[in-house]
Amino acid sequence: MSAILQVFPIGPQWPTLDPFLFTAHHLDHYPEGNEKLAPDPSLLVDRQIGSDFAGKDGWNMYHGRTVPGFPQHPHRGFETITYVRTGFCDHTDSMGAAARFGEGDTQWVTTGSGVVHAELFPLIHNDRPNPLELFQIWLNLPAEDKMVPAYFTMLWSEETPRSNRIDSDGRRSEITVIAGSFDGQQGQAPPPNSWASQAESSIGIWHIKMDSGATMDLPPTDSDDVNRVIYVFDGSWIEIDGEPVKSGNGAVLRSTAAVTLRAGEDAVEVMVLQGTPIGEPVARYGPFVMNTEAEIQQTFRDYQQTQFGGWPWPEDDPNHGGPEQGRFALHADGTREDR
Repeated sequence: MSAILQVFPIGPQWPTLDPFLFTAHHLDHYPEGNEKLAPDPSLLVDRQIGSDFAGKDGWNMYHGRTVPGFPQHPHRGFETITYVRTGFCDHTDSMGAAARFGEGDTQWVTTGSGVVHAELFPLIHNDRPNPLELFQIWLNLPAEDKMVPAYFTMLWSEETPRSNRIDSDGRRSEITVIAGSFDGQQGQAPPPNSWASQAESSIGIWHIKMDSGATMDLPPTDSDDVNRVIYVFDGSWIEIDGEPVKSGNGAVLRSTAAVTLRAGEDAVEVMVLQGTPIGEPVARYGPFVMNTEAEIQQTFRDYQQTQFGGWPWPEDDPNHGGPEQGRFALHADGTREDR
């Protein structure tokens, strides 16, 4: 029996299975920045500023008008997991939290009963390009936790476990354990009300880089109830138990099968998402994810009336300064971490 249940194409937004809602892969080859941490004004010609997703010149402004990114916007009922491989993200939110993170860091926000946040991608270098690559993964919350207080967590790169596999030919595979465990390496703790904090969730988020021709095994889970999907997003192709899957495709795997991965003719990168389904109805509209349409309508009313606590920042699109400002996190309780 094949370990592959389905193969499907992926694009900037990847299809997912319960308990995940979707994954966005942002890869932007931003140019040098100016004194406002923005692209030079001449580069903004022929862009739909405020809603620029066309990828002109290999990058997007998204909803940003000066600095690329996403000015303040609300969420309720799920979690955002933002893993930044290259470049930086400036975060601010309605809890009073703020951060600059990147270069392998992960930010995990339980939106719960409601949060407003902004995510900007500052072009901090004015003498060289500012490439950005990040993954934002939306993880659902069960009904009993959809209205928990919002919570902000930083998972710093320095504390993120990594496992190295060396095959019999000396070829290496590196596994970054963003969530869950792999090879006995336990990922950093998720927020307390996350579905990932429940032992039965079997959540795993693994970023795997494989040398050309490298082989490694994915360990099986104990239950067929666990959904497991692998996304081949860079390189040529991989073989899964001898069956090729080209880059730009994902594959749904039988999670109880121990499978062997082999990289193709050049280095390959994949992301693996796995988890036990929550198994509840999903009603979603834009930035809100609930269980019923009535709850979505109530969410709109709540946001209109309360703004989910209001926006404590003087601008809709704050950034945290130039290259002199390093990575940091200011938590809602006033605790500050500097890296």
